[in-house]
Order: sequence, then C-alpha cells, then structure tokens
Amino acid sequence: MSALSEPVESEHGGGESGIPVSNTYGSKKFPQAIIIGVKKGGTRALLEFLRVHPDVRAVGAEPHFFDRYYHKGLEWYRNLMPRTLDGQITMEKTPSYFVTKEAPSRLCAMNCDTKLIVVVRDPVTRAVSDYTQTRTKSPGLQSFQTLVFKNSSLGVIDTLWSAVRIGMYAQHLENWLQHFPLSSFMFVSGERLVSDPAGEVGRVQDFLGLKRIVSDKHFYFNQTKGFPCLKKPEGSSRPRCLGKSKGRTHPHIPADVLQKLREFYRPFNNKFYQMSGHDFSWD
Repeated sequence: MSALSEPVESEHGGGESGIPVSNTYGSKKFPQAIIIGVKKGGTRALLEFLRVHPDVRAVGAEPHFFDRYYHKGLEWYRNLMPRTLDGQITMEKTPSYFVTKEAPSRLCAMNCDTKLIVVVRDPVTRAVSDYTQTRTKSPGLQSFQTLVFKNSSLGVIDTLWSAVRIGMYAQHLENWLQHFPLSSFMFVSGERLVSDPAGEVGRVQDFLGLKRIVSDKHFYFNQTKGFPCLKKPEGSSRPRCLGKSKGRTHPHIPADVLQKLREFYRPFNNKFYQMSGHDFSWD
C-alpha cells in the first residue's frame, strides 16, 4: 500500500467568535494500530482509556471493515477515520476480527506493519459474559448449560457455539500468525485492565511508541460497577464510565458445568500461553 494518507484542502467555518476556524486540520489515515479482539474481553474499556492520550485518535463505533464491509473498499474505510496530525496515531477496534478467518490476509493486504492489540480474558468468564449479553437481547434464550453442551450426558462441549469458540484463543492466533509476526501483537490481560488499568495501559502506550501520559491519576475504581472508570476531565461535570451494557450481573451457572468448560479450555490456554509468550494464569 503506498499512500496511507491524503493531503486535505482546508475548509473554513465560523467559530463562536465569528473568526473563521478550520475543522479539517490533518488528514485521514489508515489505522496504524487496531484492537482486533476479543469480544467481552475489555476492548471498549481499553479504547476509551487510550483515547485520553492526546496522540491517539480513534473511531468510536466499530467499523467491522475486515469482516463485514470489506466489499466497500479501502477508501470507504479510510473515510471513517478521524483526521490526525503528524505524530498522532489512528486507531479502531473491532473484536470480531480476531475470530474472522479472512481478516488477517485482508488486513495485511492493506498494511502488514499494522500493530495488533488483543485483549484476552479467562475464556470461561468470557463465555458467561458473552451469554449474559446475548440473553439481555433475547430473553427467551435457553440456559447456558443447555447451549454449552453438544451432548450433556457425555459432557461434550459444543465448539460451534460462538460463546465457546471465541475463547479458543490459540486457534485464532494461529490463523493470524500465518500473516503477521508475533512482534506485531500486544496481548492485554482483561483481568489486569480491571485490577491495574494504569499498568496495563502503560504497557500498551509503550507498544504503540507513545509517551506514558495515561497513568494512575486518570482512574478511580467504581465499586457499584466493579471496574475502573476515568476521572472527569477538567471542564466536564461528570466522570466517564462505560455504559449499562458493561458490568452486568452474570446468571448462576452450576459449578460442574463451569468445571467441564475449564477442563475443555485448559489445553487451548496452555498452547496460547506458549504461542503468545504470556502466562495468564487462568487455571
């Protein structure tokens, strides 16, 4: 890919003072870094924490370009991006990229040097969180224990159910490593994003080549929600917490069902620890 940015003609509009101001500084570039996964891992929290950094510009909504809208073409994709100045990083996040078979080759066709961030979380907890979100939208949904087994009497896990399949991280990473070197990836712990947001965001800032600006002073722990929130920026009336869809109460799931799922994931987890070079200690 040759031109990753375009020069922009200046358009002027009147500011509050009546003095013309430009709202088109900078140019739209393809993202240099993408949060590619995983769903219910903490991707929204990470993106919102990073957006505090003055050198990070990100799309708010998930573009879903490399999975759903690839047919619309690269110019369509670039036009979704915010304008950036020299030294700023363009980012987006679409967690379904990690589990989409075609996404790595498509992304590499755009730019094989893109930095890839994967937020992972204990796959058992992630599956329950995924189910909880789906049940909110479909109240008549069958129980978790009904959906998780292909054959409940034999305790065979249904690997085709997306809530289970997404957590088989090693399989998805294998697909990505066919197109990108391991050095392109940053693996973020969803658990540490809750327990030590500043530390985990600090590591991401290093990976992106950014000065460590987002730090402890930007966070406070919200006891009601059970996760960290951003302190209110100066000039704003209230702190920024993620919406009601985050921090939902999980339904009760029988311990033996969770144990079966934990045993199912163990070999995948161990392989993922080896491949990524990080032991997330989920067992």
